[in-house]
Amino acid sequence: MAERKVVCYIAQSLDGYIADTEETLDWLTDVKMDGDAGYGAFIETVDTILLGRRTYDWVIDRIDGEFPYADQHSYVFTSHPKEDESKITFTSEDVASVVKTLKQQPGGTIWPVGGSLLIESLLKEDLVDEFIISIAPVTLGEGIPLFQKAQRRLDFTLESVAKDGQIAQMHYKRQKN
Repeated sequence: MAERKVVCYIAQSLDGYIADTEETLDWLTDVKMDGDAGYGAFIETVDTILLGRRTYDWVIDRIDGEFPYADQHSYVFTSHPKEDESKITFTSEDVASVVKTLKQQPGGTIWPVGGSLLIESLLKEDLVDEFIISIAPVTLGEGIPLFQKAQRRLDFTLESVAKDGQIAQMHYKRQKN
């Protein structure tokens, strides 16, 4: 059985931020695209979603209707877990421990939706297999950076570069020895 992959599919500003200082993505919705930057094909491979509590709360505050990841099992990492909901597990467990267990189970792609601290903890433990980073042609000056603080060097290989309207998208795979 092949080990499941952790793929970080995410958008950032040209200067490296995934959200502005108000923790919004309004700047991203203004960018002209021709398609969906491969999101439709990507989400078909995903059966597990990882979210930090702030990201989960942000999503819940902004949705009209159904949770956008209702077809996948979601894990929300929080220091204040609440009762689990249908296909949503709230946990205070260590992100790396949960992901190591998930990678050994059968299933599809594991997608860390955010935030950057969750992604940082996965990078610290060398658990990100791929990055698909869409870059929007806007600078924010400040906000929430995609990469917090590198814990160590990790090497990736550029697999492809694509363009969707004004979005440039790079796909990187982790080099493992």
